Amino acid sequence: MFIGRIRRRICKLSKMITHLDKFVVLSPSVYEKSYVVHNRCSVSLGVRYFRSSGLVFKPKASLADSIRLSSSGLASRISRAAKTEAQVVLFDYLHSTRSFSFMDAEHISKNSPHFLQNLLSKIDPEKDVAKSLTKFLRYNPVNEFEPFFESLGLSPSEVSTLVPQHLIFLRDDSVMLDNFHVLCDYGIPRGKMGKMYKVAREIFGYDYGVLALKLQAYEILGLSKPTVIKLVSCCPSLLVGGVDTEFAGALEKLKVLGIKNDDIGGYLSGKGMYDWGRMLDMLNFLDRVGYNEEQLGNLFKTNPALLFEGSGKKVYVLFGRLIKLGLRMNEVHSLFKQNPHILSVKCTKNHLKALDFLFDIAMDTEDIAHIVSRHVELMGSCSLKGPKTVCRELNVEKEELCQIIKEDPLKWFSLASKSKVQSSGQVASKDTSKYLEKTAFLLRLGYLENSDEMLKALKQFRGRGDQLQERFDCLVNAGLDCNVVKKLIRHAPMVLNQSKDVIEKKIDCLKNWLGYPLESVVAFPAYLCYDMERISRRFSMYVWLRERGAAKPKLSLSTLLACSDARFVKYFVDVHPKGPAKWESLNKSLHSI
Repeated sequence: MFIGRIRRRICKLSKMITHLDKFVVLSPSVYEKSYVVHNRCSVSLGVRYFRSSGLVFKPKASLADSIRLSSSGLASRISRAAKTEAQVVLFDYLHSTRSFSFMDAEHISKNSPHFLQNLLSKIDPEKDVAKSLTKFLRYNPVNEFEPFFESLGLSPSEVSTLVPQHLIFLRDDSVMLDNFHVLCDYGIPRGKMGKMYKVAREIFGYDYGVLALKLQAYEILGLSKPTVIKLVSCCPSLLVGGVDTEFAGALEKLKVLGIKNDDIGGYLSGKGMYDWGRMLDMLNFLDRVGYNEEQLGNLFKTNPALLFEGSGKKVYVLFGRLIKLGLRMNEVHSLFKQNPHILSVKCTKNHLKALDFLFDIAMDTEDIAHIVSRHVELMGSCSLKGPKTVCRELNVEKEELCQIIKEDPLKWFSLASKSKVQSSGQVASKDTSKYLEKTAFLLRLGYLENSDEMLKALKQFRGRGDQLQERFDCLVNAGLDCNVVKKLIRHAPMVLNQSKDVIEKKIDCLKNWLGYPLESVVAFPAYLCYDMERISRRFSMYVWLRERGAAKPKLSLSTLLACSDARFVKYFVDVHPKGPAKWESLNKSLHSI
């Protein structure tokens, strides 16, 4: 009897619904806003969406829509204040409603502008944004993967291809979320994880605890945590499978060459892709060519891009071109050993362009080989115009230009160089070969060719290119790291404006007489620029005071040398009763020498 009553009521309700359908007119916009798959028992009145448990939910909109929105006029109509309010609403939704951690909710809401723009397109941005958007999110759950992936540094087009087809809540993929938090806790920037997910998605599918062990395995190789972070951010494939044997081999080889494990982190770029197997092959190749460990170490310290840009591919390309040119193997080996800097990325690029130039004007391979063997350094240091441009400027045919270059190759560099070699005030020397040698040295220091900084440096550095290189090598041979010397010289170019003998004398004085470590000049490179008389007089006085307990031990070089004479007398002469007499005797003895 009870069941019969229920049946009668259901039948009555069905008739009421049928009667309603005849009188309630639904506007087309209601159907456009409805994102449910309707069955016979669903009713939509345009006010709220009532769904039975059997309905299937479809995501409100894909992030691909936001790409079209950004190109429309809508984006320009949304004010900055509206976007800020939208960020706050999205944060509150993720943190309070969806129970995301504070850090996750904050990062996603602040780093998903396209997703927010798409959300704002669903409401009227001229009205109360916070109220409208809060109400919208209350009844329209969003696909959480879209703002999540965008906040990891992926573009909208990339996000649209990576969003799972049948999931909308991040917690539905708990494994991916757990591995994401392992990377966060380790210190990997969230903005780098998009690339990691795109390149090596397997990382985000490991069982609990596996990813942490893989990260730890690279620390066991001798890498510090910051270096591992930089390494796996650039090369996420290293975390796929076991420890990469090719990487471990390259690391061990570089260690033998004197390059510390953690130096690698400074050479990596987030934009690069690295082939550790090719790097290892290139290192072994140069070893077979005849480079010893010291030469290889200096080569890579001076030109780390040689190894890390293109993973050593440029070396093989240049070597192959020289062999095809007709040079014998031992001649190529000799060129590499005598001019190791020609293997830098910039020099290799210039060298290959110079070879193309000579082939374009139909020069015989024998003549090209002759020019290469004589002027390989200039070919690598000079960026040349195209043959057509040079021919047009000189009003000659290619055959005539070829003959000019064969007779005097140096004229080629003068005529074809993009630099205005003979322009007054722009170069330190009117002699073309000297200028190019000096330019080559500055390129090795890291200056950009034809830049304002390069032109300024050409005026600051005095001396020929070979002299500057000799003085640079003097600092390296004394025990300073090559990259440290580069930074020192860029910061204080006047250091190289002294002869090699003077630099050696000042270093010897610093280490053996004063007892200061060589690294002191890194903090105060101007030490090398003071004359020996000032250094000897002031440090003799300081040593005398130190022996009598009237001065602190190991004062900085700048404290003793940079102050004026009056200040030095006040703080380092008059502090002792016999100080003035000692200071006068030092002045007399030094002047009499």
